[in-house]
Amino acid sequence: MPENISVRYTEDEAGYISVRPVVRQSFQLAELADMVVSVAGKNAARVAQIFRAGTVVYNGYRYWWEGFSAQHDEISALLAPFPEDDASRPFRAEEVAAVILETGGGTQRTAVELTREEADRRRLLRRRTPWDCLLELARASQPHYESYSYAQRGDLYRASLSFDAGSQLLRELLEAAPRSLRVRLAALRPLAALIFLCPRARGERLSLDVRKA
Repeated sequence: MPENISVRYTEDEAGYISVRPVVRQSFQLAELADMVVSVAGKNAARVAQIFRAGTVVYNGYRYWWEGFSAQHDEISALLAPFPEDDASRPFRAEEVAAVILETGGGTQRTAVELTREEADRRRLLRRRTPWDCLLELARASQPHYESYSYAQRGDLYRASLSFDAGSQLLRELLEAAPRSLRVRLAALRPLAALIFLCPRARGERLSLDVRKA
């Protein structure tokens, strides 16, 4: 496999011909793998397929390069440093960086992600923030381990909610939320589950420098 890959990218226009400028950048193989794994997961066959196809959509940008092939053992060695699911990792509320509010299920599933920064703002004259409400429930319910998310670079923990508990939590969030967040939450149905994201440090984790076109 090539050690350096010439990559072009532009904002993805969902199938339409883009008039935005194309940016060229040289990626190391490990950097390209880091981006592809964020989309495909730690799946050697899928990663090899994307390498051959020479294109991927990531964070609203479409990247393309001259496709190349690789042996299964080469791909496996390349993916070895990436994290695995680890159900032995205990949930720690203080490590949560974001919470996904999930409503409905199946084709009716809706998910809204709140970061600590946006949910930890206090409404005027209110004692609690929305973040306080979410972490209080987390500590009381002890979410169970679900999986490692390569896209979000962290472990996911799920807490399922009854209809009554989901309705009560949504009311508490609306009561505590400042106006900008309240607008986002107002359209939600009673919450069915919360998914807590706890980032995991990875040795020498690559940070992609994706410059805006």
